[in-house]
Amino acid sequence: MIELRDIGADDWKLWRELRLAALEEAPYAFGSTLEDWADASEQRWRDRLNTPGAFQVIAHLDGTPAGMAGGLPMDGAAELVGMWIAPTGRGRGVGDALIQAVENWARGNDIRTLNLSVAVGNEPAHKLYLRNGFADTEEVEWDDKNGVLHPLIRMRKQL
Repeated sequence: MIELRDIGADDWKLWRELRLAALEEAPYAFGSTLEDWADASEQRWRDRLNTPGAFQVIAHLDGTPAGMAGGLPMDGAAELVGMWIAPTGRGRGVGDALIQAVENWARGNDIRTLNLSVAVGNEPAHKLYLRNGFADTEEVEWDDKNGVLHPLIRMRKQL
């Protein structure tokens, strides 16, 4: 059973656990690195969860934390960020539930466009987003990790 929970700054320990696991398991999928966050202070974790207007949700699968996603308002649209599903939650509907939660948050804030970036080569994530109604755009972003550029596909969904 999938349960979703909106979180805030007081949930920083749970979010830290998932975020560090995500950065370790799928470093190619994020703009930041494990090294960026491994020794972060409690205040830094809390500050990230207190970003004005932002939304953060965690999914539990059968009582175990299994994924996370967030939404950030940007220029009249929103950005789906920080999406990760633990290996034990993949293929079990966790990703679909997280995307739906971020979409609901966006709609509830009168946001009608949801954007995201996905790493080129991350086909499971790309397919998840396509299945949930996102479309590739003509835009390409470049993620600079330690001086090495990695291409990102920009995707968009009208809500």
